[in-house]
Amino acid sequence: MTWSARFGVAPDVLAFQRLVSALAVRMSKTPLTYKDAGVDIDAGDDAVERIGKSARSTHIPGVLSGVGGFGGLFALKEAMTTLEDPVLVSGTDGVGTKLLVAIAADKHDTIGQDLVAMCVNDVLTSGARPLFFLDYFATGALSPAHMATVVDSIARACKQSGCALIGGETAELPGMYQPGHYDLAGFTVGAVERKRIVDGARVSVGDSIIGLASSGLHSNGFSLARAVVFDRLHKKLDDVLVEKLTVKDVLLQPTRLYVKPILDVLADVDILAMAHITGGGLPQNLTRAFPPGTAALIDERRWPEPPIFDVLRQGGPIETDEMRRTFNCGIGFCVVVGQQDVGRTLERLRKSGEAPFVIGEVVAGDGEVRYA
Repeated sequence: MTWSARFGVAPDVLAFQRLVSALAVRMSKTPLTYKDAGVDIDAGDDAVERIGKSARSTHIPGVLSGVGGFGGLFALKEAMTTLEDPVLVSGTDGVGTKLLVAIAADKHDTIGQDLVAMCVNDVLTSGARPLFFLDYFATGALSPAHMATVVDSIARACKQSGCALIGGETAELPGMYQPGHYDLAGFTVGAVERKRIVDGARVSVGDSIIGLASSGLHSNGFSLARAVVFDRLHKKLDDVLVEKLTVKDVLLQPTRLYVKPILDVLADVDILAMAHITGGGLPQNLTRAFPPGTAALIDERRWPEPPIFDVLRQGGPIETDEMRRTFNCGIGFCVVVGQQDVGRTLERLRKSGEAPFVIGEVVAGDGEVRYA
């Protein structure tokens, strides 16, 4: 049986047809670029150029390199000339779903402070001075102007905290994020003299707990807050929420930076322990560094609670225990001092512009936080 009888087409005809088909496919396609796939290298270069000036404005003694290199260089000896035995303290964090509010409101000029505050306030609890900061910015399609607004906010917060923005990473991930969405993460390194590390080991029954006022929600509990404000109360971003302030004004109030006032107190007062009140509220943060056999007794009547918390409490409704373990409820940072140092600590904090309150005391217990 011949080939044509069995298969209907001669081999040379089949080969010719395959060749024509391949050529047609090849001729119908134009060359692909990275930009065609969703990643714009030129936009990335533009973004780095835009943020360079902001980063340089944060430089302090010790910075040896600027943004754009493979790694940020920092000379510890130049920055901490008075330390004999410096210990490095590091911290990393993000800002959670507060980003969704910023994105919906198209307001990105304060979210960078949230990022910096979440990191520098953490390392501060060990008595460390933050030295430098790096950020990670990820998005689906990069807008250099948009990114520059965020990084400008990061740089301003770094300057307020006395640390340098020495690098970061910009990731353009098409298909990973919805249009206009982005994510942020940050990383900071600080230093403290070894013999001056604040670790809570000397906390004892009878010591006083001083709380510093928060500016509102800071950057924690936003999944619950959004559920109440938008789903239960049916509020929109421009609706008034509390005291003539709109939803976006209240929810996007940036996290407070406690670095300068606390470092000022550390120079004059023997602080025994510190806590940054973030996710988990006072119950899960205040006694983290307390030694065995101690606990905290807190009196919530001793400080004014920002009105947003009652809006959430009533609007949920949210039970008391859930409020306490989700939100800071008006206290963003705590220091523990001996009774003899209370007056001096309050005075130094007030001179720094803080609103401190003696919110409780150390009592006997097993690390729990009790409420009077």
